[in-house]
Amino acid sequence: MTLALGSVTGVTALSLSSTAAQAGSIERACMSSGRRAANGALCGCIQNIANMTLSGSDQRKAAKFFAEPHRAQEIRQSDRASDEKFWDRYREFGAVAQNACG
Repeated sequence: MTLALGSVTGVTALSLSSTAAQAGSIERACMSSGRRAANGALCGCIQNIANMTLSGSDQRKAAKFFAEPHRAQEIRQSDRASDEKFWDRYREFGAVAQNACG
């Protein structure tokens, strides 16, 4: 799934933070990760990109990587077709989030 640059640019017009009730699984995991760089604006931006690029189930799976980074490695190395397809979507999400939020 490839997003046009216009879609990425449009993200900057979105509100970059959510209320706790509206926060998605990626944003919640980001905020509770304990990482120094984690803040409402960054985590909200990442969640906005996740909403544009990942399904709800993909988001829940990816959110677990914040607490269990080794799980990401296991999925990346998996031979299961479903894991390979997820990893392709996840990499695309990561690239778009880095460009838009980083």
